[in-house]
Amino acid sequence: MRDKSRATGRDEVSDTARDRGSVTAEAAVAVPALVVFAMALVWALMAASAQIQCVDGARAGARAAARSEPPAATLAAARSAAPAGARVTLRRAGDLWRVRVEAHAPGPGTLALTLSAEAAALAEDTVGRDPAGPPAAGDAAPHRTATARPSVPEVTP
Repeated sequence: MRDKSRATGRDEVSDTARDRGSVTAEAAVAVPALVVFAMALVWALMAASAQIQCVDGARAGARAAARSEPPAATLAAARSAAPAGARVTLRRAGDLWRVRVEAHAPGPGTLALTLSAEAAALAEDTVGRDPAGPPAAGDAAPHRTATARPSVPEVTP
């Protein structure tokens, strides 16, 4: 492994001997980086799945509220599709029922995100109702005007 240099008269280490152990050092750096990257991908997939569940929960709750189901049944429908521990809010704004689902993303505290989704559905009791009254004799189509209605307070058990 050692060659006697003719010019200097001293021993020099060959290139192959000098490179020994570099693969081990590179692996010692690369393997933990790959593990962290794989864990980040798993966390991102879990967060995306929880976001999809928030959207599904909000939609299920909005559909139930639009069918004039009781608030307890509406909240139960939203919670059944939402992630565990999600906060569900139900409110009425005019002719629309709005359901909001909020949940914390799974994972360590440093990666804490609050995921949320909101869905709205037209209340069935407003379908086919014309708040302006019957159309005038010359109107081609019914004319809808905006009316102020008291909103139902938010329900969050």
